[in-house]
Amino acid sequence: MINAEAREKLAILAEPGDSRGEPKPNLWHIEATRDANVVLDLLCEVGKKVGSTPEPVQLVQHVAQMTKHVLRASASSVFLFDDEERDLLREFTEGQAGEASKQVRLNTESSIAGWVARHGQPLIVNDVTGDQRFNKSVDEITGFVTKSLICVPLILHHKTIGVIEVINKIDGDNFSERDLEAMVSVASTTAISIENVRLNQNVLDSYKSTIKVLAATIEAKDPYTCGHSQRVMEYALLAGTLLPLPAEDLEVLEYAGILHDIGKIGITDSILTKPGPLTPEEWNVMRQHSLIGANILNEIPFLEKARKLILHHHERYDGNGYPDELKGEDIPIGARLLAVADTFDTMTTNRSYRAALSEDCAINELYKHSSTQFCPVAVEAFTLALKSTASETGGAKGNGHHFPNFG
Repeated sequence: MINAEAREKLAILAEPGDSRGEPKPNLWHIEATRDANVVLDLLCEVGKKVGSTPEPVQLVQHVAQMTKHVLRASASSVFLFDDEERDLLREFTEGQAGEASKQVRLNTESSIAGWVARHGQPLIVNDVTGDQRFNKSVDEITGFVTKSLICVPLILHHKTIGVIEVINKIDGDNFSERDLEAMVSVASTTAISIENVRLNQNVLDSYKSTIKVLAATIEAKDPYTCGHSQRVMEYALLAGTLLPLPAEDLEVLEYAGILHDIGKIGITDSILTKPGPLTPEEWNVMRQHSLIGANILNEIPFLEKARKLILHHHERYDGNGYPDELKGEDIPIGARLLAVADTFDTMTTNRSYRAALSEDCAINELYKHSSTQFCPVAVEAFTLALKSTASETGGAKGNGHHFPNFG
């Protein structure tokens, strides 16, 4: 049987010219142009994705998806070396058998991908059954039947960090040299992007460490608030995860939680550590801390979203809070969660002027002031998350809970 694409090629070859005697366009020129467009399309699509991807996992996912789609393959995978750089771990597979192949680990001595990784050279294999390097065990694990593939190394600073592989043309055709060129170009872009993402993650980790040191510095001014910012962050993340908030919003909430009291660095110790209730004048000074905190973070671009939560975490649901008297849904959801978490931790820890309340009593207070001081959605999410965590860990210890590790 001759498929439609083959029939089109034969028709072009059979006709020497059009009705005006003009020569027909060369078939192979058409093919070359089409292949070149494939390469450009793939590079364009991958470039768009890698330039806006913050996580290594998301990056390799986008690359696998784009290469499979543009090269019209049945499946594509990205492998990266493990921490000991001995085996290749499949980070992501797009296409058939993707789910089954998640845990695939390849020894570099016994697979085509391993050969590519060891030698740093790309390969086209259009009949894997005739290649001794092909490892059948992966197909046996996944139930997928590999017939042909392209595999190219991810090389960074003359060192191979992994490979990209595409498998089986959907239409049954062989992979071409143009396909290989496209994959080599994509691999080069991807390797650089993976390094940039990893470097960015290292910078963010350093920021987090610095942020925690700042929070600890503030809390050192008042022994009664030791650990307060960490607990507020964890409480807020519990509630945000239950809602659930998107991963990006949870990261913003993490920063805002740990830094929500950063503005207290501008409040005098005589007010911060006063052993009794504050006077109205002192309260006016204390209420400046959220604005001071927002101003401190004003010149740090990656904390811009967290800055807004810090500015508004003392707003009230009924509009009687500060600094801007925002009301209801006008208050960012992250700030509403922080308000609940902050108040709960304040109530359940000892202060110089009073003993800690029990958790049950504190929860009752939150419900009592729901829809006035606190957002009802935030209160419900927090209390449900708190109870769920307590049941999973067998109850609370003292006035605290065991928390999952949020990084």
